[in-house]
Amino acid sequence: MFDIGAAELLVIIIVAVLVIGPKDMPTAMRTAGRWIGKVRKVSTHFRSGIDTMVREAELEDMEKKWKAQNEEIMKRSAASSEAEVGEPVMTGPPPKTAEKNAENTAPAPIASDPAKTGE
Repeated sequence: MFDIGAAELLVIIIVAVLVIGPKDMPTAMRTAGRWIGKVRKVSTHFRSGIDTMVREAELEDMEKKWKAQNEEIMKRSAASSEAEVGEPVMTGPPPKTAEKNAENTAPAPIASDPAKTGE
């Protein structure tokens, strides 16, 4: 982020030792570490909030696209089902008529002459 190289870091450390002094240097480093930690937490929190907002915006866009596609599919489905309404739809075997039912349920004739039947 700041592009601090090794030479720049060495100069910063030498200036800090001269200005702060070797006695107070550990306390200053601890304080600097705490501040850096807080800045990192805030930046991470900020970054995650931005990422969440971007994801929500993308989801809203996807939901709009899905809704539009769903409506288009439903319109096509309704149009194709209206076109097929005029055609008869046959499901199962054809219904039996009363004549066929009467023929199928009539009892078989009984033979009265055993010689004709072969008994």
